[in-house]
Amino acid sequence: MGEVRPIVHVGDPVLHHPCEPVTRFDEELAALVEDMFASMYAADGVGLAANQIGVALRVFVYDCPDDAGEHHKGVVVNPVLELPGLSERRLDPGDEGCLSVPGQYAPLPRPDRAAVRGFDAAGEPVTVEGTGLLARCLQHETDHLDGYLYIDRLPAKRRKQVLAAYEASRSTKEDVSPL
Repeated sequence: MGEVRPIVHVGDPVLHHPCEPVTRFDEELAALVEDMFASMYAADGVGLAANQIGVALRVFVYDCPDDAGEHHKGVVVNPVLELPGLSERRLDPGDEGCLSVPGQYAPLPRPDRAAVRGFDAAGEPVTVEGTGLLARCLQHETDHLDGYLYIDRLPAKRRKQVLAAYEASRSTKEDVSPL
Protein backbone atom coordinates (compact mmCIF):
# COMPACT_ATOMS: atom_id res chain seq x y z
CA MET A 1 0.00 0.00 0.00
CA GLY A 2 1.61 3.23 -1.15
CA GLU A 3 1.44 6.75 0.19
CA VAL A 4 -0.90 9.22 -1.48
CA ARG A 5 1.11 12.16 -2.78
CA PRO A 6 -0.32 15.48 -3.97
CA ILE A 7 -0.92 15.86 -7.71
CA VAL A 8 1.16 18.58 -9.37
CA HIS A 9 -0.89 21.05 -11.43
CA VAL A 10 -0.33 22.79 -14.75
CA GLY A 11 2.34 25.49 -14.50
CA ASP A 12 4.68 23.48 -12.29
CA PRO A 13 8.01 23.17 -14.17
CA VAL A 14 8.25 19.40 -13.55
CA LEU A 15 5.30 18.91 -15.94
CA HIS A 16 6.84 20.89 -18.77
CA HIS A 17 10.21 19.19 -19.26
CA PRO A 18 11.12 15.68 -20.42
CA CYS A 19 11.66 13.21 -17.60
CA GLU A 20 14.89 11.31 -16.99
CA PRO A 21 15.15 7.60 -17.86
CA VAL A 22 15.06 5.17 -14.96
CA THR A 23 18.44 3.48 -14.50
CA ARG A 24 17.87 1.57 -11.24
CA PHE A 25 15.15 -1.02 -10.74
CA ASP A 26 15.24 -1.21 -6.98
CA GLU A 27 13.15 -0.88 -3.81
CA GLU A 28 12.99 2.90 -4.28
CA LEU A 29 11.38 2.46 -7.71
CA ALA A 30 8.98 -0.16 -6.33
CA ALA A 31 7.94 2.27 -3.56
CA LEU A 32 7.45 5.06 -6.12
CA VAL A 33 5.19 2.80 -8.19
CA GLU A 34 3.10 1.95 -5.10
CA ASP A 35 2.80 5.65 -4.27
CA MET A 36 1.76 6.37 -7.85
CA PHE A 37 -1.02 3.78 -7.76
CA ALA A 38 -2.23 5.10 -4.38
CA SER A 39 -2.16 8.68 -5.68
CA MET A 40 -3.94 7.77 -8.93
CA TYR A 41 -6.72 5.92 -7.12
CA ALA A 42 -7.13 8.70 -4.53
CA ALA A 43 -7.59 11.20 -7.39
CA ASP A 44 -10.00 8.89 -9.29
CA GLY A 45 -7.64 8.67 -12.26
CA VAL A 46 -7.02 5.92 -14.80
CA GLY A 47 -3.36 6.78 -15.39
CA LEU A 48 -0.61 8.74 -13.68
CA ALA A 49 2.89 9.75 -14.73
CA ALA A 50 5.65 10.14 -12.13
CA ASN A 51 6.08 13.85 -12.83
CA GLN A 52 2.44 14.37 -11.84
CA ILE A 53 3.56 13.71 -8.27
CA GLY A 54 6.73 15.75 -8.71
CA VAL A 55 9.16 12.96 -9.66
CA ALA A 56 10.90 13.60 -12.99
CA LEU A 57 11.40 9.94 -13.96
CA ARG A 58 10.05 8.07 -17.01
CA VAL A 59 7.45 5.93 -15.21
CA PHE A 60 3.68 5.73 -15.50
CA VAL A 61 0.95 3.56 -14.03
CA TYR A 62 -2.48 2.80 -15.46
CA ASP A 63 -5.70 1.01 -14.57
CA CYS A 64 -8.31 1.44 -17.28
CA PRO A 65 -10.46 -0.43 -19.79
CA ASP A 66 -9.92 -0.95 -23.49
CA ASP A 67 -12.68 -0.54 -26.08
CA ALA A 68 -13.98 -4.06 -25.32
CA GLY A 69 -14.41 -3.17 -21.64
CA GLU A 70 -11.52 -5.39 -20.49
CA HIS A 71 -9.60 -3.79 -17.62
CA HIS A 72 -5.81 -3.45 -17.81
CA LYS A 73 -3.52 -2.49 -14.94
CA GLY A 74 0.21 -2.04 -14.87
CA VAL A 75 3.32 0.07 -14.85
CA VAL A 76 5.63 1.03 -17.70
CA VAL A 77 9.14 2.29 -17.07
CA ASN A 78 11.03 4.10 -19.85
CA PRO A 79 8.13 3.75 -22.31
CA VAL A 80 8.50 4.12 -26.04
CA LEU A 81 5.19 4.89 -27.76
CA GLU A 82 4.24 3.15 -31.00
CA LEU A 83 1.29 4.34 -33.09
CA PRO A 84 -0.25 2.82 -36.23
CA GLY A 85 1.07 4.08 -39.54
CA LEU A 86 -0.85 6.93 -41.14
CA SER A 87 -2.58 4.61 -43.63
CA GLU A 88 -3.78 2.37 -40.76
CA ARG A 89 -4.59 5.13 -38.28
CA ARG A 90 -8.15 5.88 -37.16
CA LEU A 91 -8.75 8.77 -34.82
CA ASP A 92 -10.91 8.63 -31.71
CA PRO A 93 -12.39 12.15 -31.35
CA GLY A 94 -13.21 11.76 -27.65
CA ASP A 95 -12.79 14.17 -24.77
CA GLU A 96 -9.67 14.15 -22.68
CA GLY A 97 -8.93 15.42 -19.20
CA CYS A 98 -6.00 15.34 -16.82
CA LEU A 99 -5.43 15.14 -13.08
CA SER A 100 -2.94 18.00 -13.49
CA VAL A 101 -5.63 20.23 -15.03
CA PRO A 102 -8.49 19.15 -12.74
CA GLY A 103 -12.09 19.59 -13.80
CA GLN A 104 -11.31 20.48 -17.41
CA TYR A 105 -11.99 18.39 -20.51
CA ALA A 106 -11.69 19.03 -24.23
CA PRO A 107 -12.12 17.01 -27.42
CA LEU A 108 -8.72 15.75 -28.54
CA PRO A 109 -8.51 13.35 -31.49
CA ARG A 110 -5.95 10.60 -30.88
CA PRO A 111 -5.24 7.30 -32.64
CA ASP A 112 -7.67 4.64 -31.41
CA ARG A 113 -4.84 2.09 -31.07
CA ALA A 114 -1.44 2.47 -29.42
CA ALA A 115 1.33 0.42 -27.88
CA VAL A 116 4.19 1.13 -25.52
CA ARG A 117 7.32 -0.88 -25.03
CA GLY A 118 9.34 -0.52 -21.87
CA PHE A 119 9.99 -2.32 -18.61
CA ASP A 120 8.06 -3.29 -15.51
CA ALA A 121 9.16 -2.20 -12.04
CA ALA A 122 11.52 -5.20 -11.80
CA GLY A 123 13.26 -4.32 -15.08
CA GLU A 124 11.60 -7.02 -17.18
CA PRO A 125 10.59 -6.02 -20.74
CA VAL A 126 6.88 -5.30 -21.26
CA THR A 127 4.71 -4.36 -24.20
CA VAL A 128 1.25 -2.92 -23.62
CA GLU A 129 -1.13 -2.67 -26.56
CA GLY A 130 -4.36 -0.77 -26.17
CA THR A 131 -7.53 0.31 -27.87
CA GLY A 132 -10.14 2.86 -26.79
CA LEU A 133 -9.49 4.52 -23.43
CA LEU A 134 -6.38 2.39 -22.85
CA ALA A 135 -4.87 3.63 -26.14
CA ARG A 136 -5.64 7.22 -25.12
CA CYS A 137 -4.13 6.61 -21.68
CA LEU A 138 -0.88 5.18 -23.11
CA GLN A 139 -0.48 8.23 -25.35
CA HIS A 140 -1.48 10.71 -22.62
CA GLU A 141 0.92 9.32 -20.00
CA THR A 142 3.82 9.05 -22.44
CA ASP A 143 3.18 12.69 -23.40
CA HIS A 144 3.55 13.61 -19.70
CA LEU A 145 6.95 11.95 -19.56
CA ASP A 146 7.99 13.89 -22.66
CA GLY A 147 7.00 17.16 -20.95
CA TYR A 148 3.60 17.71 -22.58
CA LEU A 149 0.08 18.03 -21.22
CA TYR A 150 -2.96 17.20 -23.33
CA ILE A 151 -3.75 20.91 -23.50
CA ASP A 152 -0.48 21.41 -25.41
CA ARG A 153 -2.02 19.42 -28.27
CA LEU A 154 -5.16 21.58 -28.44
CA PRO A 155 -5.61 24.47 -30.88
CA ALA A 156 -4.37 27.70 -29.25
CA LYS A 157 -7.84 29.19 -28.77
CA ARG A 158 -9.23 26.02 -27.13
CA ARG A 159 -6.13 25.71 -24.93
CA LYS A 160 -6.64 29.28 -23.68
CA GLN A 161 -10.30 28.52 -22.94
CA VAL A 162 -9.40 25.39 -20.93
CA LEU A 163 -6.73 27.26 -18.96
CA ALA A 164 -9.07 30.19 -18.29
CA ALA A 165 -11.76 27.81 -17.02
CA TYR A 166 -9.18 26.04 -14.85
CA GLU A 167 -7.97 29.34 -13.37
CA ALA A 168 -11.56 30.47 -12.77
CA SER A 169 -12.36 27.21 -10.96
CA ARG A 170 -9.26 27.60 -8.77
CA SER A 171 -10.08 31.17 -7.80
CA THR A 172 -13.68 30.20 -7.01
CA LYS A 173 -12.47 27.40 -4.72
CA GLU A 174 -9.95 29.71 -3.03
CA ASP A 175 -12.66 32.35 -2.42
CA VAL A 176 -14.87 29.90 -0.53
CA SER A 177 -14.25 29.94 3.21
CA PRO A 178 -14.25 26.60 4.95
CA LEU A 179 -17.02 26.07 7.49
